[in-house]
Amino acid sequence: LGRGCLLIQLWFSVLMILCSSDLFLYNLICHHLRKNAGVNTLWPVSLCFPLTAGMLPQPIMSHLCKFCDLEPSSCNGTGTCLSNCSITSICMEKKEVCVAIWRKNESSYTVETLCHDPSKPLYGVLLDDYNSSTCVMREKNTTSGLAHFCSCTEEECNDKLSFSPIVDPTPEDPVVSVILVSLLPLLLLAVVVAAMFYWYRVYRRRMLNQEWESSNKKRKAKAGGLDCSDACAIMMDDDGSDSSSTHANNLNHNTEPLPIELDLQVGKGRFAQVYKAKLKQSTSDQFETVAVKIFPYEEYASWKNEKDIFSDTDLRHENILHFLTAEERKLEKQYWLITAFHHRGNLQEYLTRHVISWEDLRVLGSSLARGVAHLHSDHLPCGRPKVPIVHRDLKSSNILVKNDLTCCLCDFGLGLRLDNSLSVDDLANSGQVGTARYMAPEVLESRLNLENIESFKQTDVYSMALVLWEMTSRCEAIGEVKDYEPPFGSKVREHPCVESMKDNVLRDRGRPDIPNTWLSHQGIAVMCATIKECWDHDPEARLTAHCVAERLAEVEDEIDKLSSRSSSAEKIPEDYSLNLFAK
Repeated sequence: LGRGCLLIQLWFSVLMILCSSDLFLYNLICHHLRKNAGVNTLWPVSLCFPLTAGMLPQPIMSHLCKFCDLEPSSCNGTGTCLSNCSITSICMEKKEVCVAIWRKNESSYTVETLCHDPSKPLYGVLLDDYNSSTCVMREKNTTSGLAHFCSCTEEECNDKLSFSPIVDPTPEDPVVSVILVSLLPLLLLAVVVAAMFYWYRVYRRRMLNQEWESSNKKRKAKAGGLDCSDACAIMMDDDGSDSSSTHANNLNHNTEPLPIELDLQVGKGRFAQVYKAKLKQSTSDQFETVAVKIFPYEEYASWKNEKDIFSDTDLRHENILHFLTAEERKLEKQYWLITAFHHRGNLQEYLTRHVISWEDLRVLGSSLARGVAHLHSDHLPCGRPKVPIVHRDLKSSNILVKNDLTCCLCDFGLGLRLDNSLSVDDLANSGQVGTARYMAPEVLESRLNLENIESFKQTDVYSMALVLWEMTSRCEAIGEVKDYEPPFGSKVREHPCVESMKDNVLRDRGRPDIPNTWLSHQGIAVMCATIKECWDHDPEARLTAHCVAERLAEVEDEIDKLSSRSSSAEKIPEDYSLNLFAK
């Protein structure tokens, strides 16, 4: 009887809805029917579905949400808790969602629950996390202070509030702490050892420089106190078999070109061609053989740079190519540099054709080091100041071999005068120049220290080390001598690009091979040790050219002493090379 009465009441309610067209009340009853349909299967739930033509349109169901003003709450801002709101409301619009706001006061907590359209701000906050079935609290900055908001779209989902857990920092494992404390002294010791090792290498390099300077002063004193002009005159090229160039130096080249007849092309580079030529004497039919480097008109900058460097009288040295004069040939639209001629050609050609002895190697190597040392020096042997110069394209094809098998440097087209007036911007504009095969790691990587002009000299030292290796690879003292190969040989192409050399020199830290069989000769062992120090990856750790010149000079002295001991049937000490380095 009770169930029948309840059915009559519900049918009566539906009829009232149909008569009054009150959709709001209709929605409320339909929701009640849906919610209780699982308990009593006789409810006419079908009435809540679309009606046939001529009846009410299909109702649009909205969300049911908890809807309470500020209520005291037991939620403390952690874990999950209930809003304790006893009022459930149907949201007026379908797009509204359930919202809960939790606030913390000085001594209590409050919760506010409501329906809200997420497209509109609520207390100055736009809801951005409402597409969720659960109400997860997030801290927001409202117009009235900080509060925690959550929004969701399920029925009464704003009743259960979820706070993000506060992760307490886990206490450190005492074992880990003990291990870290135990390792700390070892780490500090490793740092100290590394710092001392680096300091030792730099300090040793400076000490070798000072020793070279002091020994240089002693040699000057032994020379009998020559004045500056006399001492500098000794530096002149005194190789009588080569072009003396006296006639060229005594002419006024500003008024007329020299009487030069080009004979044979002997070389060709990126910017110019080199010819063997005859310089005619004005008073006879005799002539001197000279070299003429011819630049086309468009390479004026290269010609001028090399001319300016050669024109510095302080550059003159027995191991620097002797410069005669420079001319502008307007009729031929060419620029000329006229220098001494050396018929043995450049070092690369000479090593290709000849296997050299140990004596030849030390003469070639020490003369090369002396030439680079003079180039880099900031003063002359007599003490007069000099502007240091860096070559920046040092390689075996830019080194000539004289009649006495000493070297002289040539081709200063990329040279740079390290004048004190140069700014960092001037140095930066000098660019990444040189031949990729001979470029130092810092040049390949474009990370030269522009604040220190010594960094430019260190790039020359690296290139010089590769040239010394070329000489050594063709010395009969190493044992089996292979055909000539440039540095890095077949590891790279004949004319490698910068990127290819980066892979070999920077990524792989590659250097030309020095087999252990080379080291059986004591002099070669010293030479190889010097080479390794000169091509060190760290520019600061490299020897200076002055140190290399001094060391190779001492090698000559030591070898001479050991040779005399050997001829006297005395045993050559095994560790003499170590003693040499310790000086």
